[in-house]
Amino acid sequence: MANVILIRFLFIYIYQNKLIMNKTILLGHGSGGLMTSDLIRDNFVKHFNNPLLNVLTDSAVTQIGETTVAFTTDSFVVDPVFFPGGDIGKLAVCGTVNDLSVSGAKPLFLSAGFILEEGFPLDDLERIVHSMGQEALKAGVQIITGDTKVVKKGQCDKIFINTAGIGLIEKRYASISRGKLIRPGDKIIVNGYLGDHEIAILSARENLMFEEPVISDVTSLNGLISSLLETGLEIRFMRDITRGGLATILAEVASSLKHGVLIDEQLIPVREQVNGLCEIYGFNPLYLANEGKVLMIVAPESAELAIKMMQRYDTGKEARMIGTITSDNPGKVLMKSVIGGTRIIDRLAGEQLPRIC
Repeated sequence: MANVILIRFLFIYIYQNKLIMNKTILLGHGSGGLMTSDLIRDNFVKHFNNPLLNVLTDSAVTQIGETTVAFTTDSFVVDPVFFPGGDIGKLAVCGTVNDLSVSGAKPLFLSAGFILEEGFPLDDLERIVHSMGQEALKAGVQIITGDTKVVKKGQCDKIFINTAGIGLIEKRYASISRGKLIRPGDKIIVNGYLGDHEIAILSARENLMFEEPVISDVTSLNGLISSLLETGLEIRFMRDITRGGLATILAEVASSLKHGVLIDEQLIPVREQVNGLCEIYGFNPLYLANEGKVLMIVAPESAELAIKMMQRYDTGKEARMIGTITSDNPGKVLMKSVIGGTRIIDRLAGEQLPRIC
């Protein structure tokens, strides 16, 4: 394990210091971490440059007449397409619903585009599409348009899905995904155990057996989020904790807003099985992907009630406060470790596990 960790640190050092010059796409460019943000900045933002895109939030937020609209899109290439707790279809709906929800929007309509490999079983396709329909019904959204393409065998891996979503936002929430309202003293909350989705994918891919299986947390969070917004709680920021994990989101918040972040390792909820596999594979739970977890930053006076309200939902029973926004160490994330020290947490560099969503 020590050798795995050393290799990861060396990769981070080499990449951050630009000692390797990549002229091709690597798996790490899809990690949601440092390589992804560099790819987006140096290619897509460079050539698509416009005010709506450049804020780089989970959804674009704009005005159409008097209406504030959120619009998002996402693609799903998870392997395997069926995994403990879900499948690529359920994942596609939940991922898009959650991107809209953490932007303060009420999700309304989705599109669904399918790229299918020749030879993919029709029974599997129907199972996936049925799953999408059921999750859309549960989340209160409609899939109203789509597209299908078929490619020769070997030109795609079974099935890839792209979804886009539209939702409406009350004006008072229009900036909630940008973090501009965050202040020192605000509290950091997560709604439950971290890392379940990525470890569920790993266990399905590697045929790993557990005494108590790890089930993906994939679920739509719009019910939980809307209930908190409707109470008038002072929620300053939201982000769903997907690729790159908790650490990457907090590092982005700290660096973009020039605040400090202090979290406590003992307060971060991670299952014993997840921690165990992380030790074996050299993963860090802080960087694991989730598909049913939201990070909220709330005003200090709203934190206790926010946690109590989350705990009324199945998706928030393990909600807890894990840290604080500080005026100290601006631009940095510090974590109090279980052994009493403090260390700096940065964005994910490279890839822990490809094709997790």
